[in-house]
Amino acid sequence: MRIRRSIGLAIATATLTGLSLAGAAAAAAAQVSTPQDSVTPDQCQQGGGTVSSRPYAGQYCSGGTFSNSPIE
Repeated sequence: MRIRRSIGLAIATATLTGLSLAGAAAAAAAQVSTPQDSVTPDQCQQGGGTVSSRPYAGQYCSGGTFSNSPIE
């Protein structure tokens, strides 16, 4: 009986640890790709993105550090 409790406790601890690490990774990813006011095409490419365009909205940076930032 004591072994079952220990195994259950170990599984619960591992699950909570995994969830907290996943939450921290998601928070870090959200900070990396925050849109800025505007960037130049060179800044977009240096940050690992590509210049794309949206109909009726102009150009924006797709991917990389400046993802979803409008192009000047």
